[in-house]
Amino acid sequence: MSPSTPPVRPPFPSDPYDAQGSSQQVSAFRRVPRTGVIYVMGEASRLGYTYKAEPGEDDWCNLGQGMPETGPLPGSPPRCESLDISLGDQEYAPVAGLWELREAIADLYNQAYRRGMKSRYSAENVSISGGGRTALTRAAAALGQINLGHFLPDYTAYEELLDVFRLFSPIPILLEGERQYDFSVRDLRREIMGRGLGAILMSNPCNPTGKHVRGEELAAWVRLGGELDCTLLFDEFYSHYVYGDGGGTAPMESAARYVEDVEEDPVVIFDGLTKNWRYPGWRVTWTVGPKAVIDAVASAGSFLDGGGSKPMQRAAVPLVSLDIAERETAAIQKAFAKKRKLMLDGLRKIGVSVDAPPEGTFYVWGSVEGLPPGLDDGMSFFRAALEEKVITVPGQFFDVNPGKRRAGRASRFARHVRFSFGPSEDVCARALRRLEGLVARAKG
Repeated sequence: MSPSTPPVRPPFPSDPYDAQGSSQQVSAFRRVPRTGVIYVMGEASRLGYTYKAEPGEDDWCNLGQGMPETGPLPGSPPRCESLDISLGDQEYAPVAGLWELREAIADLYNQAYRRGMKSRYSAENVSISGGGRTALTRAAAALGQINLGHFLPDYTAYEELLDVFRLFSPIPILLEGERQYDFSVRDLRREIMGRGLGAILMSNPCNPTGKHVRGEELAAWVRLGGELDCTLLFDEFYSHYVYGDGGGTAPMESAARYVEDVEEDPVVIFDGLTKNWRYPGWRVTWTVGPKAVIDAVASAGSFLDGGGSKPMQRAAVPLVSLDIAERETAAIQKAFAKKRKLMLDGLRKIGVSVDAPPEGTFYVWGSVEGLPPGLDDGMSFFRAALEEKVITVPGQFFDVNPGKRRAGRASRFARHVRFSFGPSEDVCARALRRLEGLVARAKG
């Protein structure tokens, strides 16, 4: 090959769910699909993207990333950059987590959301896991023979999670962009009663749309769950990334605020250091709910994962104080509200339409239908953007379809793309300039 000859790049797979590099299948194993973010990162790697130890070490713009920037922000508490590990912390942690951390998390919820209420969380209402997917997997493994409602679109990792455990039946509930993804309490009642739902799983705020159920609306959801004996499983990993009217700051919010009795109300909450404290690499997350649920998910953890990292749990104890949570949230909202506006303005400028501006998360969910041919569906846009060293996530991955029961049907979100403003402001701005150039050339 001469120096001027461009490298031969491997073709994109015709099936986006193909496992990267797996030309053969061992008969004892099924083909396991990758989540949307893992798929797009794999395809970016085929074109030269590599994970770097430090941000800004390469020229790629990762608008596909599901994590926030992790460095210091103006007004944020000092970042933890080193750990002391004692001899005792080199042993296994309890499957349900260190008691000290469970107590600290219970105190955080009581101080932040349950002041003046008789019913309060204790350490026995908390279980610790080694990552968000682990927490959700434990819960899914502990569910019984029920109909489990889930929304479309929603978090890509729910798809395989809802398929691998066969006791419950996943029931999709479609949200409409024309209604700005609103779903009223009346709608909720109709779905629970009409479909016989025993539980509902949802990310709140929603990944990818940014829709946020909060305030009196969230209180009404919690009341209805108790009235109809339908367990509400709230994925609150983005609950500190919430924006007020016009994108300004808003208070921290959680369904825990509206629970009357922590043992009787069927509300289970998932959160962790991953997003809201901006420590994704620590893999420290938790489940909060009635003691009976915590016992069940801890039992599931005993055969699924065996428990999380003891040194990381120990280091997490001082981080979950209310003071640090509030300071970190204020810094997040100020920095990310600015990037939110930057992303919304930049995407609209190039012709991406947004059904509803995100009320939470650090994503913009946009339709590329109005862009020139070749860029007017999510997968084509994703592939074209990769050539500009910009990573995005096609909307079809959020069309959660356990077991591919809707096989053969086009995704309702095939023309949508999720754009992350998790990276730094500089990276977001650079990515938008490249996308603007891409669209301009396609028009020209």
